Amino acid sequence: MKLFLKDDLISLRALEQEDVDRLYLWENNEEIWTISHTLAPFSKHTLALYIQDSDKDIYESRQLRMMIDTLAGDTVGAIDLFDFDPYHSRVGLGILVHRPEDRSKGYATAALHLMIRYCFEKLNLHQIYANILTDNEISINLFKKAGFILTGTKKEWIRESGLWKDEHLLQLVL
Repeated sequence: MKLFLKDDLISLRALEQEDVDRLYLWENNEEIWTISHTLAPFSKHTLALYIQDSDKDIYESRQLRMMIDTLAGDTVGAIDLFDFDPYHSRVGLGILVHRPEDRSKGYATAALHLMIRYCFEKLNLHQIYANILTDNEISINLFKKAGFILTGTKKEWIRESGLWKDEHLLQLVL
């Protein structure tokens, strides 16, 4: 039997309470605060509450985070749906493979393809979008290879270290 959120490289799974230490490490990594729009650290208590509430339906919470596990059982990242809008049939998507040594192994590509399928086949969405800094060529190429099209650039959209950065909007429309 082929599982919907699994392929021959990774599986996507729901958050578990055991993920709190991992999320604490990831969410408090200041190197990625710009892309995650984080301004202050998260406590383990706050993250435990987030995990506890993650059992809510996407129609209620308007978001969904799934962990990316290798088939060997190592958790290498997360993939997020955010700003879910069932009326307009769209959702934002973000992805993180945390450790540099886990990158360029196909995990993000596999997770992105599984989540695209989930969005279109299970949630019956019309479109998925991603917001990516213009200097993040690796992510831009990842999404373009998955069929996303660059549809616009938000000028001076993100402030980082006193400088303004542009952000691309990429869309995949069914």
